[in-house]
Amino acid sequence: MRKKKSDNQHDASRATAGRLTEHKHGGLGELPSTAICGNDITSSCLYVSALAIIAAGRWAPVALLIVAVVLYLFRSIYAEVVGALPLNGGAYNALLNTTSKFRASIAACLTILSYMATAVISAGEAMHYAHTMWEGLPVLWATIGLLAMFMILSIIGVSESSRVAVGIFVIHIVSLITLLVVGVVFIATNGLETLTINLATPAKGGVVRALFFGFAAALLGISGFESSANFVEEQAEGVFPKTLRNMWLAVSFFNPAMALLALALVPIPDVEPHKEGLLAHMGQECGGQWLKWTISIDAVLVLSGAVLTSFVGVNGLVRRMTLDRCLPQFLLKTNRRGTTHRIIITFFALSVSVLLITRGDLEALAGVYTISFLAVMALFGLGNILLKVKRSKLPRPTRASWLTVLVAIIAVVAGLVGNAIEHPPYLRVFLEYFVPALLVVGVMLGRITILKGCLFVIRAMIASLIGPMHQMADAIRAKIKQINSQQVVFFTRGDNIANLNNALLYVRQNEHTNRIKIVTVVKDKSEVPSRMKEDIEFLDDAYPEIDIEFVVIEDIFGPQLIDHLAERWKIPKNFMFIGSPGDHFMYGLAELGGVRLII
Repeated sequence: MRKKKSDNQHDASRATAGRLTEHKHGGLGELPSTAICGNDITSSCLYVSALAIIAAGRWAPVALLIVAVVLYLFRSIYAEVVGALPLNGGAYNALLNTTSKFRASIAACLTILSYMATAVISAGEAMHYAHTMWEGLPVLWATIGLLAMFMILSIIGVSESSRVAVGIFVIHIVSLITLLVVGVVFIATNGLETLTINLATPAKGGVVRALFFGFAAALLGISGFESSANFVEEQAEGVFPKTLRNMWLAVSFFNPAMALLALALVPIPDVEPHKEGLLAHMGQECGGQWLKWTISIDAVLVLSGAVLTSFVGVNGLVRRMTLDRCLPQFLLKTNRRGTTHRIIITFFALSVSVLLITRGDLEALAGVYTISFLAVMALFGLGNILLKVKRSKLPRPTRASWLTVLVAIIAVVAGLVGNAIEHPPYLRVFLEYFVPALLVVGVMLGRITILKGCLFVIRAMIASLIGPMHQMADAIRAKIKQINSQQVVFFTRGDNIANLNNALLYVRQNEHTNRIKIVTVVKDKSEVPSRMKEDIEFLDDAYPEIDIEFVVIEDIFGPQLIDHLAERWKIPKNFMFIGSPGDHFMYGLAELGGVRLII
């Protein structure tokens, strides 16, 4: 037990805890944070207008406006979840703190696939745009080179790479505004004949069908919105909601505006042949060769920025998964700059392998990209529902209404169904990548069972191979013991036996350990409930497979105590658990250093 602090130490501790608004997740401000995720989401202008027009015809701007409304709903959904759980991981983090590890890992696998597809598609499209300006460019090797460049930038550090993202983002916004201004001037000079003809062209299958499939196609225009939640710990305090607002404003304006400008410049039948470079074609139509080159160069830059977004986002997500022992621990190794270079290099290698396996066929990756991204959005909405139901007392700066969450989930699921109906091969390609990814995580989460199975087989063979097999059995037994030796901590304020039982059930079902400390922090030992020791002794008898240790600490519960106990007991903070705090809890979850909620 620690000695009681003096009154001055207590006052200093309270003062430190009270400075919630001064707490920082990291150093990234509003502009670099917006640029990192904004390059991904605003690069959608380069292809979503063509996709929406092909699917919805003259109703494309309306479909894109509907998508903007859905994205507005997701602003409050993301703000509530990340405000309550301000940790890297996005949908994975939301589900990890409200349900089981395996369900959370499903969301994580989907997000990783989305990032991998984003990196390869964006890099490939960027080099295809570059190829239109330099026909001798080897697209495949140039794509690998671009991926390697952003791998190096990510290893250098997110602060340094964010400067590159800001430069790309500013150039992209200026280029889009230039195209709009030149296009409006051209239309004012030459008339609205093309727009009139396009608006008079009936959509295939009627208005409802056009809007439904146009909406499904237009949803790809908001890919990247989930990225900010995956590196929230690198952002300064209060920046995350601003990145959501800025991304929403950019998408709500540029995507419908570009679709409307396209209808005013390009006949609908000519959109299909130019779908891979529609904006460059629009630039040539209204401004000539110089504007086409400007848009093409901008496309190369901003699509490259989307590659950077993938590296930054996946690094934050995989690091969090590895800390939770969902992935091999060797990935956590850091270099002298403090970055987890093994995660970044592994992601680069996977992206290049996919590129080589598909031989640069970006259409094949589109299936992975579409379904995984929309599924992540839907799962984030599900995480919000679980947060409302299971963690209703957890403080959060904003709350999304039930109607908002349900409408947003229904809209995204409708888009998912629309894309599956319109492109059936997408689902098959998606499963070819998703199943192996989930298998790796499943092996990690079930490795105790797998190891025990191996142990059983080895024991069966010992009769004929006693010598060598005995050594292997001992090694596996030692590995199981090593994994189970990781002790966890559950902080309780004197919970009743039902809550203590729920905590033990969670540990037994979700963690590979048989050791738990039940800790109560009080100002004086007289505050410990009289029945608490008896309740814990009863639970110790009820769970003979779990070694329960009851500890009473005379102190004040807060970040300082958690830091001290983590160092003293050699227990990582992400293996320290608490119940949902009430509205009067004086600390934010991020200040506790990754302590998890389990009841």
